Amino acid sequence: MERAYGFDEVAIVPGRSTVDPEDVDIKSSIGDISLELPFLASAMDGVVNPEFAVSMGKLGGLAVLNLEGVSTRYENPAEVLQEIISVPKEEVTPLLQEIYKEPIKDELVAETIKKMKKGGGSACVSCTPLRAKRLGPISRDAGADIFCLQATVITKKHHSHEQTPLELERFVEEMEIPVIMGNCVTYEVAMDLMEAGASGVLVGVGPGAACTTRGVLGIGVPQVTATMNCASARDDYYKKTGRHVSIITDGGMTVGADICKALASGADMVMLGNTFAKAKEAPGRGYHWGMALPHPYLPRGTRIRVGIMGGLQEILLGPAKTDDGTQNLAGAIRLSMASCGAYNIREFHEKSTLIVAPEIKKEGKIYQRAQSLGMGK
Repeated sequence: MERAYGFDEVAIVPGRSTVDPEDVDIKSSIGDISLELPFLASAMDGVVNPEFAVSMGKLGGLAVLNLEGVSTRYENPAEVLQEIISVPKEEVTPLLQEIYKEPIKDELVAETIKKMKKGGGSACVSCTPLRAKRLGPISRDAGADIFCLQATVITKKHHSHEQTPLELERFVEEMEIPVIMGNCVTYEVAMDLMEAGASGVLVGVGPGAACTTRGVLGIGVPQVTATMNCASARDDYYKKTGRHVSIITDGGMTVGADICKALASGADMVMLGNTFAKAKEAPGRGYHWGMALPHPYLPRGTRIRVGIMGGLQEILLGPAKTDDGTQNLAGAIRLSMASCGAYNIREFHEKSTLIVAPEIKKEGKIYQRAQSLGMGK
């Protein structure tokens, strides 16, 4: 069996030369759309609504809105969200299964995208391959800038005797806007998606804080190894075609160090859920749940209380009011890259070195560990 690594098992080695963090450029892009910050907010109802998307865009990031969520099923999604966060934990799954039975309404899809566009930023929306033939054209015609084709696991070679699989190449051609595809964890699948026309590839199966896919299905690859696999495919694809496809590590990151390690592993940007669910602007009001949770037959998620940590600006740009790496994430990236002598993210891929270091978070931290357990106050 092959050994795979997660964020807590590796560390970034500082470089032989360093640069001023203020000189570091952390811009990234998807297709021809440039982002000031390499952050995407996950397509989850507790994280992204049109108002959150506008706020995220103004700060330089990108929020992905789920077209199969409550925003496109209900005229007043805020009331539905309040109901979800108010019920006891043991009632959440049945309630969500009932809530998501409500049909998706085409007019709400278009209306939601137009709300996002009014803020002046890019509108990015997401749905599963099952509904892409219907929701893709509606989104494009409503003005969406980026479309995210997302499932727990996506492949180019899907087989079904009940339905006609989505032809990825044809879908990309018909959309005429950048299409992100995911999720995947291997070189081969990442290469397949790039060859199908993906402008971005989402990496990660089951690492999210609110996702129980790994516990229910037993599938997944730790994020450092998964990111390296897909980044290797990106580099080889670029050598063959000259077209750069963005690798987006999706899930499993809780602090700035994890994000820096994802980028050092080869990611161009990261997608975060629970981190942004903690923002006061998030529609879940301190609660977060996976979008596979309402599945009618095999739920794969849970509702968790993450609390409200601060404003979106504090989380992204600071100034940080915490010392645990959960705020000023952009600052953490710049300082980590500067410590490796990298002026931009692509240089970080080349200049950073990762080592296996399972003790990196424990070494010399006896007092911090004791206090985290409530000892030595």
